[in-house]
Amino acid sequence: MKNIITTLAFALFSSISFGQDFQGMAVYESKTSTADFKSRMEGNKDITPEMQKMIEERMKKMFEKTFILNFDATASIYKEEEKLDAPGTQGGNFRMMGSFMGGGGTHYKNIKTKTFAIDKEMMGKEFLIQDSLPKLDWKLGQETKEIGGYMCFKATAMQKASQSDFRNFKMKKEAEDKKEAAEKAKSTDFMKEGEIPKEIEVVAWYTPEIPVSQGPEGYYGLPGLILEVSAGKTMMLCSKVVMNVKDKKEIKAPTKGKVVTQKEYDEIVSKKMEEMREMNQGQGRDGNGRMQIRIGG
Repeated sequence: MKNIITTLAFALFSSISFGQDFQGMAVYESKTSTADFKSRMEGNKDITPEMQKMIEERMKKMFEKTFILNFDATASIYKEEEKLDAPGTQGGNFRMMGSFMGGGGTHYKNIKTKTFAIDKEMMGKEFLIQDSLPKLDWKLGQETKEIGGYMCFKATAMQKASQSDFRNFKMKKEAEDKKEAAEKAKSTDFMKEGEIPKEIEVVAWYTPEIPVSQGPEGYYGLPGLILEVSAGKTMMLCSKVVMNVKDKKEIKAPTKGKVVTQKEYDEIVSKKMEEMREMNQGQGRDGNGRMQIRIGG
């Protein structure tokens, strides 16, 4: 009964409160668990403590990011906050992988037309992903908590995992056979030893106090702004909200890049990753059998 009242209040309030000039802004801190990767490195004796520290620092840049959501009543733009990296802190491999970790490009969605557009750069090529917004079957719960002074309600759903989003990448379970486990520890082919699940669980917290059906990335469809999302291994938490901003941004879809659907882009990424894996096979160790890890270039 509470959810029905909340939904009706949302529809009524949003219809009378937000005119065409309304615009809001929200800041989200995104963090993805790296436990699988850290465990994998700790099991490899060829990775020195210094190398591990360097890799973890660069992984942190990929997996911990700040995003800005500019939104009105029908559309939004979600974009990573621009930061100037110190010289030499991001090698070519890490820059490339960063584009697969939820960063890079502009994520536009329109909840009225139920469409989205994302511009992505991959290996020097620009792509424009245009497709229909996936509809999540949200289950509204009664549980509440406060986020940034706003009362939030819990909602859950199952989501089809994008096969080009490597934030959901999971290492396969350790082999029971000690010999096989030892061979895995020596391997440099991380992709072969892990997988992206077909589905992930999504837990969202939304506030009817901000009656817009918006949220970070492609999340929408709840009776209030989504302030927190836990999707698979990634959490996005809102740290700041500004309503009726004075410095309004132009909220429109990106237009640059080769137009592809989400499925087509996933297939392109999968093919490129397989090509890279094949190219790197046999190149992971030097003549003395020691591991080689390419960080730069």
